[in-house]
Amino acid sequence: MQYSHIKQRFNFHEYMKSRLYAVLFFCIALSISLISCKVTEPKKSMEKNDSLMNKTNDRVSAAIPPVIIYKTKNDYYNNVPVGLSADKTSIISYPDIHDTYFNGDLAYPTKLANGYLLDNRGIGPNSAFTVYSYTEYSQLEQTPTPDILIRMILDNDPFTELYQVNCSRDTSEINKIIISGLKENCKKLK
Repeated sequence: MQYSHIKQRFNFHEYMKSRLYAVLFFCIALSISLISCKVTEPKKSMEKNDSLMNKTNDRVSAAIPPVIIYKTKNDYYNNVPVGLSADKTSIISYPDIHDTYFNGDLAYPTKLANGYLLDNRGIGPNSAFTVYSYTEYSQLEQTPTPDILIRMILDNDPFTELYQVNCSRDTSEINKIIISGLKENCKKLK
């Protein structure tokens, strides 16, 4: 009996009506608060967006490895390079045995005009070449430790010339720059 009494007092339609009013009130309050918010000036907003885009583009361009061309004292074409500390007494970077590839092939440098080589591995002014050929290194069971690699260095100062070229990795474009004398679009690293 008590249940039927509650059922009579509870009117479903009235309940739904009160919920609808609550939702409607919330939507009106939200609309008023959004309208009252200060709108920023378009020019300032555009400047902020441009600044953000430049920062993003800087990060993207920083992620692209530089185009490095070089010549060496001896023929190190087949040899795996490592990165040395500034004083050239310790190894600060070296490839994993699986990192000896570039675009699916072993990362031998690309031969260019006038005896220059295009780096495909990531060398710099403090790089040195090891006794390991790319083939040997890629077939090792595990990557050698820096302690082992430091003893495998052939020459800790192998470069006669080293340039960072400001262009794409297109070899025909790089060859044109080399033939023109390396004065434009290049930064001499050594």
